[in-house]
Amino acid sequence: MGKRLLAMVILGLALAASVAAQAPVKSAESAKTTWYFYTVQWGYQDEFLDLFARNHYPLLKALEQAGKYSRVRTYVPTYHGDGRADWTFAVELVEPANAPPVDEEALIKKLYPDQGKYVREEKRRFEILVAHWDVPLNVIDLAKRGDGK
Repeated sequence: MGKRLLAMVILGLALAASVAAQAPVKSAESAKTTWYFYTVQWGYQDEFLDLFARNHYPLLKALEQAGKYSRVRTYVPTYHGDGRADWTFAVELVEPANAPPVDEEALIKKLYPDQGKYVREEKRRFEILVAHWDVPLNVIDLAKRGDGK
């Protein structure tokens, strides 16, 4: 029984080391870039873009002005089926390391005095989505990795 337990512990440690070796590399930069991907139901892209432009983009730009983000960009693929073909709209947010805290709830109330309309339109924006996912990125400096030997 003791040898079996020892073998299981060794196997567990080996698996943990293997998983750690596969872990993503942490960013060498202090700023944090995140890409937010959306897949909109077929036929609803214009409605989604209108709702995003009216209800979320102004908030992101206000957060950028407040210093929370140093860059806010939006993208659509050039052709239907670009890349993995599973996203129809993307947002890139870059948050500097020294970003000040921002009261987003107060900002939302200031930007959208008609809170009922804002809540309804945000609900609708998410109703017409097929999928949404976030991809926090870690920058790596390959020049500092050497020649791989």
